[in-house]
Amino acid sequence: MQSFIRRRLFSPSKSLSRLRYFSQLAHNHPSFHNDVPLPSIPPFDYSPPPYNGPSADQILAKRKEFLNPSICHYYRNPLLVVDGKKQYLFDDKGRRYLDAFGGIATVCCGHCHPDVVEAILNQTKRLQHSTVLYLNQAISDFAEALASKLPGNLKVVFFTNSGTEANELAIMMARLYTGCHDIISLRNAYHGNAAGTMGATAQSIWKFNVIQSGVHHALNPDPYRGVFGADGEMYAKDVQNLIEFGTSGQVGAFISEAIQGVGGIVELAPGYLPAVYKSIKKAGGLCIADEVQAGFARTGSFFWGFESQGVVPDIVTVAKGIGNGTPLGAVVTTPEIAEVLTRSSYFNTFGGNPVCTAAGLAVLRVIEKEKLQENALVVGTYLKDRLTALKAKHEIIGDVRGRGLMLGVELVTDRELKTPAKAETLHVMDQMKELGVLIGKGGYYGNVFRITPPLCFTKEDADFLVDAMDYTMSKM
Repeated sequence: MQSFIRRRLFSPSKSLSRLRYFSQLAHNHPSFHNDVPLPSIPPFDYSPPPYNGPSADQILAKRKEFLNPSICHYYRNPLLVVDGKKQYLFDDKGRRYLDAFGGIATVCCGHCHPDVVEAILNQTKRLQHSTVLYLNQAISDFAEALASKLPGNLKVVFFTNSGTEANELAIMMARLYTGCHDIISLRNAYHGNAAGTMGATAQSIWKFNVIQSGVHHALNPDPYRGVFGADGEMYAKDVQNLIEFGTSGQVGAFISEAIQGVGGIVELAPGYLPAVYKSIKKAGGLCIADEVQAGFARTGSFFWGFESQGVVPDIVTVAKGIGNGTPLGAVVTTPEIAEVLTRSSYFNTFGGNPVCTAAGLAVLRVIEKEKLQENALVVGTYLKDRLTALKAKHEIIGDVRGRGLMLGVELVTDRELKTPAKAETLHVMDQMKELGVLIGKGGYYGNVFRITPPLCFTKEDADFLVDAMDYTMSKM
């Protein structure tokens, strides 16, 4: 796994050779000084204080010696980040970068947002931690505010520390409530890397050879690579087939993201979830919406990703953007389903920590006060339009997809065959970093750019991102 992750996040010798080839080709190509101007980062009125800490090489050496060897890094020359403000990050030399990855769709309000920082500091000064065995207003206030953002009877909140933990709890609750062990998830899905969630995750690169029982993986309703194109109801029939031929006819739950994040920003085919939810309900199961990446206003059109398909789940899991970077996640469900955890003792020492929940409440208020959902829609639509126009210019771009500020750009070496452009993706990503743009990547083949910036992203930022991508691709 370690070696495979290195191949995914960085590059093996073969990819390194191809990257060197692309770099050399860029300098030798007659169009190296073509009409695509060198992009410049938008102006920003902030300069970080001087950095006096250890160098990147020193930190990397410590990581190799003291941290888990599975931890890897982006870029040939790892980036040392020491400061952040809004949608920008700064390295140890004071250079500014446009953060179009948002700490993996986590920083929604912007780096070091003053309102969130103030909430964290004020709570920390009063009380960092006690236990949910005592009363504290931070956890109850945030639970109330979070429940108010969800439809129907979704109003009981269990706080966790991460998305993996939230999904783990949701799956257990569904199995307890229904009395059925079978779970259905989607191929290409990622729901975490703990015991239960690894079973629901459906990419071999994120799975270890340990017992993962009772999970069935349905055809992925991927409009770009899927066998039925954008026909959501045809994919939904596969779920019904799994129920009829792979289970007792009764299931515990169906879990899915509305837009697969780690899987490469794959938006589910239209009409898919309504049809699947109907089949799952008929089989006695619960419907779990994994909103760890798509939730909290990121998609722009809606506050939650599942709303784009017109469904109401039984359980919703959230994390990442919920705390703008603090370790916080949550499971939200109905009072009836929540009751199952009273059959025995369920406890989470840090779930609902007052500092984290104070941050979460501040995040909700910032999203509303600064109209970040509206900004995600406006700027995200503008950015997607520009990326789509770029696709018409560069054959290497096979697909542009997503909603709001959760966008994906898939690179292929052959549009007809959809051959993943893995080495090329690494090259473009590395060159964009040199220009001052940080983006993520994902998808099973590691050939999809994941664009999930803070929701304060501007049209000027969008222009800089697209211009940097255009400039890099024009040199290939």
